[in-house]
Amino acid sequence: MLFFILAATVGASLYAMKRPVILDKLMLIPYNVNYFKEYYRVLSHGFIHADGTHLFFNMFVLWEFGRTVETEVGDSFPVLYFGALLVAAIPALSKHKDNVNYRSLGASGAVSAILMAFIVAHPTHTLLLFFVIPVPAILAGVLFFLYENHMQKTGGTGIAHDAHIYGAVYGLLFSVVRDPGSISRMFSAISQLF
Repeated sequence: MLFFILAATVGASLYAMKRPVILDKLMLIPYNVNYFKEYYRVLSHGFIHADGTHLFFNMFVLWEFGRTVETEVGDSFPVLYFGALLVAAIPALSKHKDNVNYRSLGASGAVSAILMAFIVAHPTHTLLLFFVIPVPAILAGVLFFLYENHMQKTGGTGIAHDAHIYGAVYGLLFSVVRDPGSISRMFSAISQLF
């Protein structure tokens, strides 16, 4: 499933980047979902990206952590990924349902869920913050939420930080429901930090 998601996302993104009409047709536009019943946009926006950098970072994180997560959750992987894509759209659908100008695109919400599922399952694993600074995965998860929350409140970035937060929370809840023992492992990992 992971390979299919990667291939479909890269293919659709590269195709749509060169065709603004297609890009606009697939973006999450809450106004169109609300008033024109274009529900497909709630999923289609996750298969397109604004540019090569946006696409690269999402696909890199998805590949880096998705391989392990898919192996561990098996047939539940589509529920995790596509469920997160839907949940991550909720803030925009709610806040911008009457805003004809709001547009959003990218798989960041679903990718945030995959990252968080990895962190829940492997809280003591070392991750490289900014590709350089080694930190325990649980600390990276805490920093993720602090950063996204701060950036959401700051605003003006052109990034849907609330989608990242909702996706990550979905990944966290999905993982804890699937493996209740992960809660004690996470707290143990946090206690080792202090």
